[in-house]
Amino acid sequence: MFCKMRVTGKICAFWAVAAFLLLPLASCAQKVKEYKLQVVESLPHDRGAYTQGLFFHNGELFESCGQYGSSSFRKVDLKSGKDLRRLNFDAKYFVEGSCVHNGLLYILTWQEHKCFVYDINTFKFLGELYNPREGWGLASNGKELILSDGTTKIFFLDPQTFAVKATKEVKFNGRPIPLINELEYINGELWANVYTQDYILIIDPATGNVKGRVDCKGLLPSSLRKPTTDVLNGIAHNPATGDIYLTGKYWPKMYKVKLVEK
Repeated sequence: MFCKMRVTGKICAFWAVAAFLLLPLASCAQKVKEYKLQVVESLPHDRGAYTQGLFFHNGELFESCGQYGSSSFRKVDLKSGKDLRRLNFDAKYFVEGSCVHNGLLYILTWQEHKCFVYDINTFKFLGELYNPREGWGLASNGKELILSDGTTKIFFLDPQTFAVKATKEVKFNGRPIPLINELEYINGELWANVYTQDYILIIDPATGNVKGRVDCKGLLPSSLRKPTTDVLNGIAHNPATGDIYLTGKYWPKMYKVKLVEK
């Protein structure tokens, strides 16, 4: 299986964040709220989907999926997990995060320095933007695009030019956290997967400081895991209902969840 971690050479960063995020609550000086998950509903998810981006638009679910030779963007039926519409990408592209901003669909590539732009309603290709860094996660706050590149930083971008308007470093009680991955903007907060970790960080986008940490360990039970099952990745908030959905790369399930403070 293709491994993004090996190619980017971020093994040291992985172990650093793994050790830090696994610290007990006492060592965090009670500054960050700790949450666990309550599963409200279990739903089917395409086990062949290497989930990179996940979001709702006008009540409908969309998903971008990676890997060279099998990257795609999909409109997905929530209840069945089946594709309702699909864009397939050339084998030279590894698709990453995606989002909608002002009716336009933005789809990142990993190392190809491109962000493709489409009409979200028709899937018509409208053009591309140059991204000088790696593409990992993408979200919109209604004014700007927010991008992660696998480092400790998040970038606020002009949607028309991809020019950086602001940069914030993600910090957990003052300590930078690398491998920030898939992003979702929820009620003024930025939720982020941390690559390879069973945690989600809730970030104050104005400062980059982590406000909350969501423990997602055990969300996909071991009985549903196969050798190909990969990491937690994919956060989708449906503004119409307030519901939050989580999944992972090559997971057979998607979960509607609620947070419970520890």
